[in-house]
Amino acid sequence: MTADKPVPRGERGRRRPFSVEGRLAEHVDRLAEEHPPIPVDSADYTMVRPELLAEQFGPVLTYMSRVELEVERNVLELNLLLPDPPPVDQHFYADVWLPQEVHHGLLLDRLQQLAGLPESEPNLDKIAFNFKVLGALGRFGAVEDVSRMLYYLTGVATEQSAILAYNKLHQGLLDLGEKAVASTIVAPIRRQEPGHFAYYKIAAQGLWSELVPWQKWLVRTLRRYTFEPVGAYTKKQWAQFGDVMTHLGITTKGNEVELDRYAQQIGRFELELLYAHREGLRVPTYVIDSLHRAARLADRRRRK
Repeated sequence: MTADKPVPRGERGRRRPFSVEGRLAEHVDRLAEEHPPIPVDSADYTMVRPELLAEQFGPVLTYMSRVELEVERNVLELNLLLPDPPPVDQHFYADVWLPQEVHHGLLLDRLQQLAGLPESEPNLDKIAFNFKVLGALGRFGAVEDVSRMLYYLTGVATEQSAILAYNKLHQGLLDLGEKAVASTIVAPIRRQEPGHFAYYKIAAQGLWSELVPWQKWLVRTLRRYTFEPVGAYTKKQWAQFGDVMTHLGITTKGNEVELDRYAQQIGRFELELLYAHREGLRVPTYVIDSLHRAARLADRRRRK
């Protein structure tokens, strides 16, 4: 299969080179075996100062528990977006990723409730119109490949953002002296996220090599206009994501360096994959612009 020859509809997504398809299948099987969903009752919810924990990290727990629980809707969206997905993709997101992430959300939601915060209110079934449009267009094989590429890129950025956030949350909880919840809730969750990141990365690299020039152009164009911080679909949620960055110490007054570094970490993979021809570009502009917008919206809301 060459990069400038479209894949026939009947073969699309099912006869990728074994080096990619085989690696993905082995990776998913290993994830399922080594990282089963974390039992909610396995965690130690003992807190030394729950009020202080809620004050310091309440917005983080609220946001992240919602995002993790909303994977149920994400799977519904994927079923629309990808009418004919490769079996390994469907196995990954329906059988492995979904139950793992749901349990992450349940763990965080129980923690925040025990800390005196409201119960999470995820959107589990309301699907945005653009997914329905892309799903209809996805009946054309070449368009579905573009949608798949966007799915992989979103997955890479989302998981990289989660890894960074959980690392900072884990350290922040230890700094507060909350060793029980740090070691039995956040630490097990963050151990599962790199496996998801690796799946999306392998899949994206494999598919990108198969796309023809017009598909690559369309991926770059759509990515530029559709990129958003993980879990931020409304203006209010963008501001909430800005609050998350503040409480994790990513954005502090007068500290643009940390935010830019965070943006570079989130966008590094797609910079190297999509924009290898652009010398001197440190991070896709849409990534850093989105994070700065979230920070501004959060700051504006705090000032009201």
